[in-house]
Order: sequence, then C-alpha cells, then structure tokens
Amino acid sequence: MKKPTIIIGKKQIIMTCLTLMLAVAVYINYATAPASMTKSDKDTPVSQGDDITHYGETEFVNADAAAACDYFAQARLDKMNNRDEAVQTLQTIIGGGDLTEDEKVVNAIDAVQVSKLIESEGTIESLVRAQGFEDCVAYLDGETAKVVVKTEGLDKSQAASIKEIILGETEVPAENIRIFEVK
Repeated sequence: MKKPTIIIGKKQIIMTCLTLMLAVAVYINYATAPASMTKSDKDTPVSQGDDITHYGETEFVNADAAAACDYFAQARLDKMNNRDEAVQTLQTIIGGGDLTEDEKVVNAIDAVQVSKLIESEGTIESLVRAQGFEDCVAYLDGETAKVVVKTEGLDKSQAASIKEIILGETEVPAENIRIFEVK
C-alpha cells in the first residue's frame, strides 16, 4: 500500500507563519496586560482636563489624579478587547472558503500589519516605562501614534525622548505623534 503524499506549497507555509505571528502577538499583548484589569473597571469614568500645552509638535493633555489610576487599567482592557475582536475577525476572514487567493493574501497582509502594530505598541510602552515613567499606554493605527504617560510633569527633553522612541519603532510622521500626560 502506497502512503499518501502531502504537498505543502508556499501559500500554506505563508498562511501558517502569518497565523502563528498573529497568535504570538495576541499572546504577548494578553500576557503583558496587568492582572488587576477586570470587567468592573469598564464602568469607571475617565475625565480629562482642559489644560493643553504645546511643545513643538507634541501636545500634552493633563488629567486629574483620581482618574489616572483607573485610566491605564481601563485603557489596556479596552485596547486588548478591540485587538482581540480585530484578530478574531481577521482569522474568520482568512479561514473563509469563498475567497480567492488574492483576497486571502490581502487579508493575511492585514493580519500581519495588526500584529506588527500590537508588537510596536508593547515595545513603545516598555521603552517609555524604562525611561522612568510610572505607566504608559500607546495607541498606533499606522498613520498616527498616541501615547499616554503617567507623570507629575513632562518637560521638553522627556517629550523628545518619547517621540524618539515612537519614531524608532514606527513609520509614523513626527507631526502625527501626540503625547498625553495623566497626573
């Protein structure tokens, strides 16, 4: 009796690699989220102050101290839920049987872009915290970058340092970077 031959083509290897990369990115995002985030945090209001100061192309927005504690937990939870929904949608689309090969490739490229954004957000958050900031949340969409940092006061050199981190990790133009300060 002859064993059946399994033929694995380039497309199957690419799809498998993309799916694995996406799964790793989701796991890293999930693993780095604080354990203190719960569903009850979702109802906590977050308010932002009206003070806006411009330093070059970076904008700072101050928030009150009471909202700062809950803001980062809620922001991470919301971001994780949104990314999980996006990943699930992309996996459903990729697994769809009625798609042409070109559509599958486009969807796979979209999945890779989402995973890169997730990875870049995590890297930016880690590097900003390594700069001495108590907490940080980064939001990337490919065209803009928004970073929220917890600090008692942000000076020009710290803002420039955060901006350099973002520019080093992404291809976002400097004019599309916004830094928000939460006290």
